Amino acid sequence: MLQYHILLLHTSRAKASSQQLKFTTSDSCDRIKDEFQFLQAQYHSLKLECDKLASEKSEMQRHYIMYYEMSYGLNIEMHKQAEIVKRLNGICAQVLPYLSQEQQLQAHQLSQLQGLALPMTPLPLGLTQPTLPAVTSSSGLFSLSSILASQAQLAKEEKAAREASDNHRDEDGDKSD
Repeated sequence: MLQYHILLLHTSRAKASSQQLKFTTSDSCDRIKDEFQFLQAQYHSLKLECDKLASEKSEMQRHYIMYYEMSYGLNIEMHKQAEIVKRLNGICAQVLPYLSQEQQLQAHQLSQLQGLALPMTPLPLGLTQPTLPAVTSSSGLFSLSSILASQAQLAKEEKAAREASDNHRDEDGDKSD
């Protein structure tokens, strides 16, 4: 009986240990399954975040290319405008010697207001520059042309008045003879 009792005790221990082992194996499998599902969910969320970042990256690259193209186009346009200004300055420099001294003073004042780099002759000593209304750069060329046109008209009128005065003197001179 003692042997039977020991055998029974040994068998119950073996069953208990095998049940404990089965429970542990089953529990371990469940834990591994849970961890695997957690890692799979984490992988899925990280993959979504990575896809989102990749799309943002491509969007940023698209914006960068668009801004680069705009910058390049503006740079080319700026160089074109600089070339136009350079040519117009050359034309103005060629025309200025044919203008009267007063027109040259006004053109010089206008170029200083607009920041144009027109080569001008220095003012004679004792002459001060006349004041002109402020001119914006957008209306500068139009203002310059209108000022030059009005000054040309004044010059014509002054020349006609001088010729009339000279003719009047000549007539007076002829009468005194």
